[in-house]
Amino acid sequence: MLSFKRISTWPVFQEAAGSAAAWYLRLVWYSSRRTLEPATIYDTVQFPAIIAMWHGQHFLTPFVKRADANHRAKVLVSRHRDGELNARAAERLGIGAIRGSGAHDGGFHKGGAAAFAEMLEALKDGYNVALTADIPKITRVAGLGVVKLAQYSGKPIHAIAIASSRRIVLGNWDRSAINLPFSRIALVASEAINVARDADDAALESARQQVESELNRVTARAYEIADHKGSPRP
Repeated sequence: MLSFKRISTWPVFQEAAGSAAAWYLRLVWYSSRRTLEPATIYDTVQFPAIIAMWHGQHFLTPFVKRADANHRAKVLVSRHRDGELNARAAERLGIGAIRGSGAHDGGFHKGGAAAFAEMLEALKDGYNVALTADIPKITRVAGLGVVKLAQYSGKPIHAIAIASSRRIVLGNWDRSAINLPFSRIALVASEAINVARDADDAALESARQQVESELNRVTARAYEIADHKGSPRP
């Protein structure tokens, strides 16, 4: 008997699942009322930029990209079979996929060196690059990978969070939030976090802590707005 695990590796299954996921995410986004904070984010952010988010809070991130031919984006996606589905869904939403995974030492494994080089090249070519900041399997702890990407690319990091009022929160390691249609959605972004090219270990650690702190702040704020516990700020 065929197992679901085996079926999920079939290209035809991954193609269908990716299309269905993209369709569902469009339903969630376009059926919901959306709030941006700051409201002027697209006027004040200096693109291209590195977009950092927490794992499990990333499903609606493709919609950060504007429907503009000059606003291009790529996302780092795991080489795991679940990553294949995410990559196919992202591509149907107009986001290019870069395959690779973070490592506990702050670098990248599973094709990581090539993925890091590809992210640098994408930023150089004017693409925004999005990636989850968590150390693998350790929720809400930022790794050094995103900071090193900023150091070597010279591009700013913006921590973002997207929350929906209607959601299902899973009990897995990253507390994945499955966003539901007909919600109030809040997109909150931090100011730029810059990392100097000549940053030493202490400066890199300080930047890592800043990314982690800002991700926690914007995530809390996004849920505050989505759940009507706080009004959007001017």
